[in-house]
Amino acid sequence: MVVTASTCRTETVFDYSWKHVVSAYWNRYPNPSSTHVLTEDTIKREVRDGKLYSRRLLSKTNPVPKWGARFYNNVPVKIVEDSVLDPVKKTFTTFTRNLGMKKIMKVDEIVVYSEQKDGRTLAVRRAYISSQVFGFSRAIRAFGIERFKANGNKASSGFNYVLRRMFPQHQMAATSTPTTTSQQSTQPAVTTSASTQYGDMAVAVNHSSTNSNSSCSKTEALKRTAKIGYEFCKCHASKITQLFSVRN
Repeated sequence: MVVTASTCRTETVFDYSWKHVVSAYWNRYPNPSSTHVLTEDTIKREVRDGKLYSRRLLSKTNPVPKWGARFYNNVPVKIVEDSVLDPVKKTFTTFTRNLGMKKIMKVDEIVVYSEQKDGRTLAVRRAYISSQVFGFSRAIRAFGIERFKANGNKASSGFNYVLRRMFPQHQMAATSTPTTTSQQSTQPAVTTSASTQYGDMAVAVNHSSTNSNSSCSKTEALKRTAKIGYEFCKCHASKITQLFSVRN
């Protein structure tokens, strides 16, 4: 039987070092954004080849939409989490999967926490969601993707809450962005500033030239008016003389 899976990928940058993020990971729960996480237990932990391998069992619950109530009730679901911590490469990878309700919706999630060049930590989350419910597979997978995104935002918010409480003095400034990004964002501002300066200068020149042009236009208009008046008087001098002589 071929089961189609929908995938989703998100990225989150934490303004803390990789060491702080990994230390806080084991203390994520409880937090204000994780009310859906009910229990958390460590089943196994060992060091092999310089890496820390862990397995944990969690139970979570999420509200069920009305259309989903016909398939399953809102009961806690057991989730297994396997993780590998590599202190040399400074990567921390977690693999989670649900144990119950797999025929209705199976969710496999992989998260990789890695150290960035600016000292912050990047978390890349990938989810593979599948369903074996005939006729409703696509709808259930679409619902799973949206739920994954919503839960990802909650998880990041809760994780940041824990990081701020554990390491209040170690949060990196928001300006610690890659140089290329800051340069790219700065260049348009410089160009805009220069354009504004040159633009103001051009406006001033145009304004002065407009004023001078308007002054010249007024002078030329007066000259043309005087010339027209003189030509009129010259052409009708005799008639004007007769008019004044009649009135007198």
